[in-house]
Amino acid sequence: MVAYSVTNQEAEPFTYTITFSFVDDQGRVLSADEETVASVGAGRTVRRTLEAVGYGGGGQPLDPEHVRITDVKSVPSDQAPASAGSCPSSGLRLTADDGDAAMGLRVVGLHLENCGSRPYSLEGYPVLQLLDDELEPVEGIDILRGVGGIPMAGEGSGPPRPVTLRPGESAGATLAWRNTTQFGEAVTVPYVRVRAESGSDPVVIAPNLDLGTTGELGVDPWEKETEEAATGPVRPQSS
Repeated sequence: MVAYSVTNQEAEPFTYTITFSFVDDQGRVLSADEETVASVGAGRTVRRTLEAVGYGGGGQPLDPEHVRITDVKSVPSDQAPASAGSCPSSGLRLTADDGDAAMGLRVVGLHLENCGSRPYSLEGYPVLQLLDDELEPVEGIDILRGVGGIPMAGEGSGPPRPVTLRPGESAGATLAWRNTTQFGEAVTVPYVRVRAESGSDPVVIAPNLDLGTTGELGVDPWEKETEEAATGPVRPQSS
């Protein structure tokens, strides 16, 4: 068992996602785990304990000397993705998956679940705002409608079509980019503020977009998901 604490130095409640890495005696990473500490009030400190047994595959108890904090993401609590099993007052639960990577192509799926009690209709693209570590806007990146302009991303899902989600149904959209680095300074975008459509409640996700020097991010329109396609229509291609 390892004790840790989170202190919110902001002026409003924040939600923190902490990545812990478990290492061996040589410092090699054996596995990793994420812990979310939700709604830490302004100026408050929350203390928690991390428990993990068998993190190295051999059933060893957790040794504090073998634990490293490797990443911390923090977003305003009123814009944090809803936790599994919960439903925002809007009736829409917007989340992002862990994504895929192959040969310089990066793909992250957005998922919009109607967790409410009424049908919800939309048509078009997710509304994106790229944010830096301080949650300030990142300028100079072209957000392309469709992923067809991103090399190796394929044709994507085509033009927008009307989507109606009955309670329990989901829509998916895809972010795609290349992490190519050539001339200029490479850009990494840690956070993205996402709205299902203009005027919708915002949700801040943390996909850590390593855009390199490409200056482009492609986004496909929403389309209804099936159980077999819960991670979006585009996958990295190896050739």
